Amino acid sequence: MARINVVTNETANTEQKALFDAIQSQLGIVPNFLKVFANSPEALKAFLGLHGIANGGSLDLQTRERIALALAQQNACQYCVSAHTAIGRNAGLTGAEMEANRAGTSQDVKAAAAVKFARALVEHKGDVTTAELDDVRSAGYGDAEIVEIITHVGMNILTNILGKASRVDIDFPKVDLNLAA
Repeated sequence: MARINVVTNETANTEQKALFDAIQSQLGIVPNFLKVFANSPEALKAFLGLHGIANGGSLDLQTRERIALALAQQNACQYCVSAHTAIGRNAGLTGAEMEANRAGTSQDVKAAAAVKFARALVEHKGDVTTAELDDVRSAGYGDAEIVEIITHVGMNILTNILGKASRVDIDFPKVDLNLAA
């Protein structure tokens, strides 16, 4: 059971309902974590705005989902692992690829560098080494893409924290977290 209120269509005010209608028209559903965000329409609008802008960048959907899966596992957010497994599958990622992502890598060499860099950003709280930056650059990522990776890391940390703090009910096919070796 969620520890932070989950706004429903029945309890939503006019502004929240309008946001839900917009989300529903784009996604076909309003995921529970967005219903938690809706407690503050301003926070929900901020998240949706950043999400929309960041998704318009040069990182492809599969790479964004690889990063999301890696960080959800790293940050132990079962809601986000479950959500991004479903989204990743819809984006064309295989089960083996998503397991690799959750382990901090990828079957795709270039994407593996992005996933590794994203995890390093979290692990070191942004204080990555020059070697870690050089590795992601040598894989073919320019400064614009590196900034986009950093942006996606920030968004994923936000959703991981929200999912864990709220303990919102998982409304995607539930996926268990991998246990640490």
